[in-house]
Amino acid sequence: MGTPNDQAVLRAIFSPDTPFGDVPGWELGEDQIEKNQVEDEDDMFPGDLLEQTKNLELQGVTAAEAGNLNTALERFSQAINLLPGRASAYNNRAQARRLQGDVAGALEDLDRAILLSQGRGRAACQSYVQRGLVARLQGRDHDARSDFERAARLGSAFARRQLVLLNPYAALCNRMLADMMRGLQGAGEP
Repeated sequence: MGTPNDQAVLRAIFSPDTPFGDVPGWELGEDQIEKNQVEDEDDMFPGDLLEQTKNLELQGVTAAEAGNLNTALERFSQAINLLPGRASAYNNRAQARRLQGDVAGALEDLDRAILLSQGRGRAACQSYVQRGLVARLQGRDHDARSDFERAARLGSAFARRQLVLLNPYAALCNRMLADMMRGLQGAGEP
């Protein structure tokens, strides 16, 4: 079947939307990617406060989905007041702030979430994606690419797709190579 590197190259050829250098399993082993995703950032918090915080965040997400952004912001802020060292609530509040048009406040919360999470785990991954989207909307493609690369390393398929959008030449090159391989496969048939 070939080495893992051979398999990664074949995945790249037959998946033209995968940017070069961002093929799952190419640079990091699949087990390392899994370890990054599974990291439990909540182990250090007291169980009772953590449960209250998660409940407040859930109420905030529900309110935001219903269009009640003020209520969502209140719930996320309450969660932050209970456990100011937990990254997740900052990430959630950032999304609500961004939806209200407070981009500066959203970026502050995203920076805080990344700092608190030390750039690891689910909250960091989500924060990098959100910050990358804001940078992209502001035309700061270099910053967006950097954040999407970090999120992709943490396992975000969405971030990998954004990297393709920021690098159309890699996708075009992959597509041309896939077309050539399909043509070669078809040439051998009678």
